[in-house]
Amino acid sequence: MILVLLGTQNNNFKRLLEQIDLLIENKVIKDEVLVQAGYTKYISKNMRILDFISNEELTKLQEEANLIITHGGVGSILSSITKGKKVIAVARQHQYGEHINDHQKDIIEFFNQKGYIIGIQDVKDLEKAIIQSKEFKPKPYQQNNEKMLKIIEDFIEKC
Repeated sequence: MILVLLGTQNNNFKRLLEQIDLLIENKVIKDEVLVQAGYTKYISKNMRILDFISNEELTKLQEEANLIITHGGVGSILSSITKGKKVIAVARQHQYGEHINDHQKDIIEFFNQKGYIIGIQDVKDLEKAIIQSKEFKPKPYQQNNEKMLKIIEDFIEKC
């Protein structure tokens, strides 16, 4: 099962769901796809879409997932990599009205460079990332709260 996490902030990420739908139609994605869509409104015959789910349900679904595709939110990324999951993170972009700025690009680049995730900046690169994920071995995440808090503070100050 592929779990798609779009977070709980009031931001839309319809572009990502459209791309996933296309990849399902083109048989690039053959697994069941379950989406935690948050505020993104999207109808699909190919995916099961839930607006919001409890933390308990989220944890259960993350543990069951073979692959997690997420937006570039720190919470969604951290909660997935701490479970040792393969994660593809895709940045919401300001130019499409998906966020107030482009800080998710920086967050994704950080986690990608550390080898924790497959980070992509545009939904058009999703097919390549899914193919790459089949062989991807994520680096085990070592929690370092002080360092992570500093990184998050730096991102917030840039915003």
